Amino acid sequence: DRKIMNQLQRGFPICPRPYEEAAKSLGITESELIRRIESMLNDKTLTRFGPMYQIEKAGGAFTLAAMTIPEDEFDHVAEQVNEFPEIAHNYERAHRLNMWFVLGTESPEEIEATIEKIENKTGYKVYNMPKLEEFYVGLFFQV
Repeated sequence: DRKIMNQLQRGFPICPRPYEEAAKSLGITESELIRRIESMLNDKTLTRFGPMYQIEKAGGAFTLAAMTIPEDEFDHVAEQVNEFPEIAHNYERAHRLNMWFVLGTESPEEIEATIEKIENKTGYKVYNMPKLEEFYVGLFFQV
């Protein structure tokens, strides 16, 4: 699993049989690779497997948002926030703004509307922190 995660973070083949191609370089079969990825998704070792898109080029929008949530409410509010299909991921930080999430919508106008819905559902203010400039850093997490 570690070998799979480390290799696939660096890229995934674009070809008629990408899983077969990736599996060859890992020394396993295509079906084993698919089974291992599905298993990691099912047991939540991975929360997502798929490409990253520059959604703005397709007319959509992403923003980073944060909230201040009391510790005893955190899990409940996280569940409420994660019910929105626009939430890409949600995580806790040791900061006054302790809940952070990425919100993606089909159009820039939907960002504020979704933030308002989250505020109405949770009862807590959402701080919108839109991207001002984008940098490519080649992010990789050695597993």
